[in-house]
Amino acid sequence: MTAARGAVALTLLLLLLAGCGSPAAEPEGTPPPSSSATGAPADPTDAAWAQLMTPMNESAVALLSLAADRAGEAAVRRWAAELRASQNGELARLRPLLSRMGLPDTNVHEGHHMPGMVTADDLARARTLEGAAFDRFLVDRIGGHLRHTAQVSRSETGAGTRPDAKRLAAALVAARRTEIARLPDVSG
Repeated sequence: MTAARGAVALTLLLLLLAGCGSPAAEPEGTPPPSSSATGAPADPTDAAWAQLMTPMNESAVALLSLAADRAGEAAVRRWAAELRASQNGELARLRPLLSRMGLPDTNVHEGHHMPGMVTADDLARARTLEGAAFDRFLVDRIGGHLRHTAQVSRSETGAGTRPDAKRLAAALVAARRTEIARLPDVSG
């Protein structure tokens, strides 16, 4: 591993672990990430990225789904619906990637408070908000999600080894540029 690739891999690992209270235990009977499409051992960077992006998008979709009933602005409801569809599209590409890597489709970060991850506490709080307060909360949390997943995906494009994972990460980075630029202004 070159020094530059090692530094990028270390950055990705630190980003992934930032906010994790403890390492996630593998469910009993879960096979290790053993093979890629080429039969070679799965790269830990690719595996970590896919195992983080999937629950991050799932939790973002859960929060975005609340906007239909809670958002105060029609523009925020439309934005949330469009972004939810995009996040679901990414999930439709991430889940098969996990499968190709031989990884379980489980949330190995369950209960962890990671930068950019919409938590169970965030979802509970969102269910207590309506109108402009909900709009501000939604845009704040989803903005964090978009920025952090862009950062982690940029790291995957530099440190990952699987072409399919790197292509998907690059697509997510490009999508995040557009999505961040489209964050609604709900400052008041």
